Amino acid sequence: MDGIEGLRLLLVEDEFVLAIGLAEALGDLGAVVLGPVTTVEDALALVERVPEIDAAVLDVNLGQQVVYPVADALLARGIPFLFATANEPASLPERFARVPICRKPFGVRHFHDAVLELAHTPPRRVA
Repeated sequence: MDGIEGLRLLLVEDEFVLAIGLAEALGDLGAVVLGPVTTVEDALALVERVPEIDAAVLDVNLGQQVVYPVADALLARGIPFLFATANEPASLPERFARVPICRKPFGVRHFHDAVLELAHTPPRRVA
């Protein structure tokens, strides 16, 4: 598997075991993982502080929070992202209707393919 070497990827996931597993899998594939972070506040701080984010993987539900403020900040910067969630796509706000979803539970190959597609997505800012 190749195509994501050097990709600077923000990982937002609150399930500890899954977060570590995804970070390791992404690192093994050559991505530079920023995080994993587990809260909206920590993710927003990274988005604001780190100018070199190429893409992001966002878990929708972070404990009692939802990740939508982070998704909005990424959209504003034109950073492509996907949602990694067990939620139904129809449950997402309309503004995220075109955001790719990697449905949990997923296998490593499916996850890699979804991230690879992100790596080839051109930046798109939303006004």
